[in-house]
Amino acid sequence: MAKKAKKGEGKKDTFTNTILSIFGANPFKPYNYKQVSKMLGIKDKAGKDLVLTILEELKKEGRLIEERPFRYILSKKMLSEFATRKDFITGRVDMKNTGKAYITPDKGGEDVFIASNNTFQALHDDHVKVLLFPKRKNHKTEGQIVEILKRNKTDYVGIIEVGKEFGFLIPDSGTMPVDIFVPKSALNQAKNGEKVIVRITEWPEHAKNPFGEVIHVLGKPGENNVEMQSILAEYNFPLAFPREVEQEVAKIPDRISPQEIARRRDFRGITTLTIDPADAKDFDDAISLKKLENGHWEVGVHIADVAHYVAEGSLTDVEAQERGTSVYLVDRVIPMLPEKLSNMVCSLRPDEDKLCFSAVFEMNDAGEIHDEWIGKTVIRSIRRFNYDEVQAIIEGGGGDLKDELLVLHQLAVRLREQRMGNGSINFHSEEVKFILDEKGKPIDTYVKVQKESNMLIEDFMLLANRRVAEKIGKPEGRRKPKTFIYRIHDEPNPEKLNTFVQFLSKLGYSMNISSRQKLVKSYNNLFEAVEGKGEKGLIETIAIRTMAKAEYSTQNIGHYGLAFQYYTHFTSPIRRYPDLLVHRLLLQYLDGKPSVKEDDYEPICQHASEMERRAAEMERESVKYKQAEYLMDKIGKIFDGQISGVSKWGIFVELMGSKCEGMVRYNEMPGDYYYLDEDNYRVIGQSHGKIFRLGDQVKIRVKKVDLARKKLDFGIVSTDQARDW
Repeated sequence: MAKKAKKGEGKKDTFTNTILSIFGANPFKPYNYKQVSKMLGIKDKAGKDLVLTILEELKKEGRLIEERPFRYILSKKMLSEFATRKDFITGRVDMKNTGKAYITPDKGGEDVFIASNNTFQALHDDHVKVLLFPKRKNHKTEGQIVEILKRNKTDYVGIIEVGKEFGFLIPDSGTMPVDIFVPKSALNQAKNGEKVIVRITEWPEHAKNPFGEVIHVLGKPGENNVEMQSILAEYNFPLAFPREVEQEVAKIPDRISPQEIARRRDFRGITTLTIDPADAKDFDDAISLKKLENGHWEVGVHIADVAHYVAEGSLTDVEAQERGTSVYLVDRVIPMLPEKLSNMVCSLRPDEDKLCFSAVFEMNDAGEIHDEWIGKTVIRSIRRFNYDEVQAIIEGGGGDLKDELLVLHQLAVRLREQRMGNGSINFHSEEVKFILDEKGKPIDTYVKVQKESNMLIEDFMLLANRRVAEKIGKPEGRRKPKTFIYRIHDEPNPEKLNTFVQFLSKLGYSMNISSRQKLVKSYNNLFEAVEGKGEKGLIETIAIRTMAKAEYSTQNIGHYGLAFQYYTHFTSPIRRYPDLLVHRLLLQYLDGKPSVKEDDYEPICQHASEMERRAAEMERESVKYKQAEYLMDKIGKIFDGQISGVSKWGIFVELMGSKCEGMVRYNEMPGDYYYLDEDNYRVIGQSHGKIFRLGDQVKIRVKKVDLARKKLDFGIVSTDQARDW
């Protein structure tokens, strides 16, 4: 039998809900009992006392919080309940170090601005629920974070400041707006001024700072190893392999059994070689060349058969999937697979039998494909080349296997011509390299330029990746293609493209964007036009930013930049997890097995794309650190530079050669007051009219280097007034 309600209980519940609805109508506004009473039309003392009693009960139940004495506001629990009745969105947090944030909505649309007092303890890249405020005319959409759906990160790197009773972590991250409070009991022997990793353990509702504990002491700031490990830790990348993974890999046999060789196509008697950077140890790919009786060439693209050694679902496989990719910092490689696999067993080292998954092509002198075969092989590389050695041969020098290399070069040129003729965009990018001393300190820098030897390998890898994707992805009749992993690249964002075209017009260049064919031709013509000019690097960098980011997906939309309808990543399974998956799926389908489920692979693709993005950011951070370190002992010295950006705070200048970028602040440019002409990418002196424009070449003096924040301050050396600005 149902329990009978006490007299007046139902009436009180209704009254309580009415009071809660007042708070729900304005979920972020605190009220005292007098204000609530007035809104309910209660004037007598007994009624006001009842309101106060209910407010206190709601506080005890956790439905309200007493923000200040006798001033109440909805709790997080109640905010979530009211969220279903308001105009809410979900999205990712883009946090600024000032504490304000922008939300990128999950369903697209414009970003939502969040003031620093409305972030609800959210941190950068958290997935959150946001209450949208009423839209104001000519203002950005604004809102308030009401719930953290998923905390993206809990571990932070920084310098610990230790007092008598507690410490604070001063985070390295420019997106972390608050310090982390560390109780004395959670310092774990960390000493004042050390670089450490702190894990957030809780964030009390009324606390300004999150609470945390030291989980790892990295060492003294400024030491090379400490700083490189700090970059990895900041991006939640593991600093070492789990012991269980190392033990599993240790059991993998070094020798190949005769039975395994017998199951494969044998290329050990065919001229096979590798071409890689001089400092490489993980050789993913090799190329073989054989002259056929019909006058054609047989070119084999041989890729390390990592899937043979890394079983699906093994500890090593799970760890590789989580890492997603190898990370290439300035002074080291943090491999996706333990060293025994990446540098030894799987690496296609010369004069050793190696297991491969190969794509073999019969080609004529024009680079046209007459036949192909894809399957498991065993190879033996007879020579390991670096790019400089091959480049010297291409440019007319002598050396081992010269005839074979020149044939491969000519075939690669033909493949490149075909690709460019089909609408591939010839993107260029420059890579900064450092010469380091024995302690990892940079003593010189140079810009690595892609040469024909690099392109030789690239063209054959592109061919193998494309033909493997076509093998699985091209539909046969009415049959739906089997689930596969593609490397996709969407068409450019129209707004970004339009902005880029306007930017170019102010620098004296033009583009035709009326069709894909004309756009591609415009891009390639532009890259030719800027060759050797001061604005070359700047224009190429911005051009790349106009394009969508390439990513992994089971949903094939083609690769816009390469103009390939089908494209995948098959050629680097030692350092990219999607390539390892492609090998497994390819083998299953060649063996006639049914299609795998799309839903099982799309999340893996998304994770791999995210880890690729993180790896690129880690690499950039390590370069920025080394650039700052390179200039540490050059304060006061003068360098040639180029204006690489303009902002409301100052102009950015990139140095020639080292590509170090620093800021010249307006308030440190005496002789005039400068204002920003944002539309024309320039700043103008108000009194004398002197103009500094994007792309202008200038001389600067290094004024300050903040190594911890990887920031550089420059002063312009005036050429017309012979003084420092």
